[in-house]
Amino acid sequence: MTFGFAPASAAASMSAASANRLLEPAEWAAAGIPLLRNPREIVSGLHARHHPQPTTAVVAVLDPDERLRASASFVRRSAPADGWMFRNALLAQLRRVIPHDLRRRTPVRTAVLLYCREGDARWTEEDGAWMWGLRDACTLHGLRCGAYITLTRDGWQVLGEGRGGRRPHSASSPEPFATSEAPPPIPRTGGASEVLRRAAAAR
Repeated sequence: MTFGFAPASAAASMSAASANRLLEPAEWAAAGIPLLRNPREIVSGLHARHHPQPTTAVVAVLDPDERLRASASFVRRSAPADGWMFRNALLAQLRRVIPHDLRRRTPVRTAVLLYCREGDARWTEEDGAWMWGLRDACTLHGLRCGAYITLTRDGWQVLGEGRGGRRPHSASSPEPFATSEAPPPIPRTGGASEVLRRAAAAR
């Protein structure tokens, strides 16, 4: 067995492959991502449940009526942005909180991703990697790929749609739940709350 460094050409090809694991805004806009009927309600609900801080990703699964069925949050690892790694992280969270829909011919439920980060609302390569990861994770879990939403100090924005708002933002306090049917906020323990895990398991 021989040990050593990969040739420069191999390293370059690996770097190129990693760079391709992201979606440009035009590609995302052309992918037919379904529009949210009430994005502010979704954003406010996820913000109230998970209290995201910068580098926190919140993945949520919605039913056809845009009711929240499951959600999970986790902190992004300090490593270069890579769609493949983001895909694996999102897929692991989805598998924890809700069964897959791979036996369905057509996806019924939709996954959306809220990512809290530093900087302004303009698209970054990190956003492109999250978009790639969300699309691939949805395919592997039998879900429809939904909106990608950034949460910064400027507020929230649904990338590719041009819709957004000033509140909540990355430094704001959680707002009250929009409906009385929603459960009260529960402190996170590194992933989805126990209540959401039980609800997903009961379905």
